[in-house]
Amino acid sequence: MERVPPSVKTQEQIERLIAEGVSGSEDALTELVKLAVQRIAEEAMEGGVRDLLGDRGYYERRTDGQEGHRNGYRQRRLKTSEGEVSYAAPQVRGVSTEGLRALRSLFSGRTAELERLAVETFARGCSTRDIEELFRVTDGRTLLSRSAVSELTEALWAEYEAFVTRPLGDIKPLYLFVDGIAERFQAGAPREAVLAAWAITWSGKSVLVHLSPGTKESTDCCRAFFEDMKRRGLDDPILVVTDGAPGLIRAVEECFPISLRQRCLVHRMRNIAVKLADDVREAFKAAARAAYEAPSLELARMLRDDLVMKYERSCPAAVTCFLEDFDACVTHLRCPPGHHIPTRSTNLLERAFVEERRRLKAVVHVFGGERAVLKLMYASLTRSTRKWTGMRITELELAQLRRLRKELTEEHKLRTEPVAKKENRSTPRKHLQHG
Repeated sequence: MERVPPSVKTQEQIERLIAEGVSGSEDALTELVKLAVQRIAEEAMEGGVRDLLGDRGYYERRTDGQEGHRNGYRQRRLKTSEGEVSYAAPQVRGVSTEGLRALRSLFSGRTAELERLAVETFARGCSTRDIEELFRVTDGRTLLSRSAVSELTEALWAEYEAFVTRPLGDIKPLYLFVDGIAERFQAGAPREAVLAAWAITWSGKSVLVHLSPGTKESTDCCRAFFEDMKRRGLDDPILVVTDGAPGLIRAVEECFPISLRQRCLVHRMRNIAVKLADDVREAFKAAARAAYEAPSLELARMLRDDLVMKYERSCPAAVTCFLEDFDACVTHLRCPPGHHIPTRSTNLLERAFVEERRRLKAVVHVFGGERAVLKLMYASLTRSTRKWTGMRITELELAQLRRLRKELTEEHKLRTEPVAKKENRSTPRKHLQHG
């Protein structure tokens, strides 16, 4: 059997794990991080050996004047927060191995940095500068040559490409949540929106689905965001939850015509609050919340009319805001009652973004650049998914959801069938009588 470097075998394990699906599974995500740390260590050690043995390829014999030769591998271990990681360290003979020992020692002292690097490689890849900093020692030297660093960077970028282009057919979204966060990629530069999507699947798992860097919340960008997911096999969900960005709303209605659209109530309540005077703010918000969170659509509309009658003269701007897109604000009420709370906002992504922004405050000013910011955004969101618990969906709720799916399909057919066909359906055909 042809020998292959251990890092290649580790990469094959990573690809198998990604193919099986890691989103929403804590054990699988832990294993993915451990394998990525293992791959980084093995690639770094193999790069160190290439530095020692010169330009000789992996299978090439040494020529006259070349020193050293490979002597198999030895298993080494690292203790990380994810558990113990075992990696294959190449052995060489005939040359000084001080550099390889220094590399192994560096791994043991920087496991946290290795884990961070492992997570971020699945985001936007790592720059040569990132890798060099990881392998730099106290006297300023880097333990890997620039060529070895470049090879490692390219390998990590390939892993990222495999991750972000993964098929999504195995993710069966019941509810899809989409939100954006505006970030500065350089200090003083205008903010740019980055879109993120996560889903609650039919089995109740919470899954991070997609992250699209450097976009704007225009219709074209949002449409491309959704079309990319659909091209990779993502099914239409029952309901899509977004904020009120017009481009995002239009793209949802175009790309998911059979799905319901829910307006995020966290964003909506913020919009209303800024239009109210202090003396009426809490009372108005309570009345608006009662309508939005009513147990049924019928009651929601009654409470809506009551609020309008009470405040339309004293708070016209707030009432206008409350009424805008009202039907989309109460769409979640068509879902099973136990699903009303988790489907009426994008709050789970909001909390993840808070942590992401905290980490970015220093990073943007110290390092700057789109890649550095996007890597940390992805790393933060990936870590956050491991705390997501999902939701329990009962058999009764599944039956209700299947009926709702059937209703939505029929409603879509009625909206899209030709006008003439509708008229024929509503007007009985008259037959001429012959005398």
